[in-house]
Parts: sequence; structure tokens; C-alpha cells
Amino acid sequence: MGRGRAKAKQAKVARELKYSSHPTDLQALQNELSSGGSVADRRPDDRLELDDRYDNYRG
Repeated sequence: MGRGRAKAKQAKVARELKYSSHPTDLQALQNELSSGGSVADRRPDDRLELDDRYDNYRG
């Protein structure tokens, strides 16, 4: 049992997300879209820095 309460809570959260209005920063969105940069345009060094951070966890 107990699934009904969890399902009801999920439905409540989903309903709040669906029907609530969140402020949108259109200027920030325009700046991001007009910059022309994408993840693929990053320098190769950026990827290496991320990889180095996790070197200790590799087997």
C-alpha cells in the first residue's frame, strides 16, 4: 500500500509546475541565443580540465 499517497503528491507537484507561471528573463535568453557559441565550440582545454578532475576515480 502507500502508493496512493506518493502518486497524489507527484500529481500535485506536476500540476503546480504545469499551471504556475515562472518569470522568464527574455534578455538573458536572447543573449544566450545570439552569442552563437555552443558546447561544441568550446576549447579542447575545457574538456581536459574536466577529465583531470576525475582522474582519481578511474580504475
